[in-house]
Amino acid sequence: MAVDGVAVSAGGFGLKGPRGWAFRGIGLAAEPGELIAVEGPSGSGRTSLLLALTGRMKATEGTATVGGARLPKQLAAVRRFSAPANVAGVTDLDPALTVGEHLRERALLQRRFGDSVRALLRPREERRAEAKLRIDTVLTAAGLDLESLPKGARTAVRDLERLEALRLSIALALIGRPRLLAVDDLDLKLSDTERAEAWALLRSLAAAGTTVLAACSEAPEDAVTVSTRPEPEDTRPENRKDRKEETDALTETGRA
Repeated sequence: MAVDGVAVSAGGFGLKGPRGWAFRGIGLAAEPGELIAVEGPSGSGRTSLLLALTGRMKATEGTATVGGARLPKQLAAVRRFSAPANVAGVTDLDPALTVGEHLRERALLQRRFGDSVRALLRPREERRAEAKLRIDTVLTAAGLDLESLPKGARTAVRDLERLEALRLSIALALIGRPRLLAVDDLDLKLSDTERAEAWALLRSLAAAGTTVLAACSEAPEDAVTVSTRPEPEDTRPENRKDRKEETDALTETGRA
């Protein structure tokens, strides 16, 4: 699944929410098709940074350039070629739906709202074949083997293992063929073996050309790393960030 990734750069990039700074002073420079790790503890603003760099949240300080589009001014332009995955409150999977239902629904939405008008005018059978091919392609890219699931495509999301759910979320994001993929909480609740598999997956996507952003608690050595860890002076009680602060910032500015 080869695509052309985008370059990502930022300087003095920051976002202030109702309770203070979600992140601040971010500097970054990455070439197209690179793996970028946003490293920091939970609540340090890493989710907000991912959403800001994909045009889903509006920064309040500094600038960033993503694929030639300038942030925070050109949010819509960045949203058109980027996709978030595994972001709580943004890309949640419905536990009652099956894997197949999720994939078919996303393919349908992509066909109706993401593809060209010309594509919509093609014969129905041709559109169905194209949707099946797209689903098969993203499943392969995300490393999700339906045959290995308890009930195949009819497996409910609630019955997926953590890594399987992560792969599904990434597959759904890839249906739109994004040039920039942002994956949140990559290493959350994964064993060492599963964590290695998750990073291997993202490396394969980057190697195929997609620029990949991944929020994590610990970045691998081969990734371009940007840290959201608070500076020592920011650990005072009055400046300490927690998950509620970041959630408030998301609610306030993440409606794009």
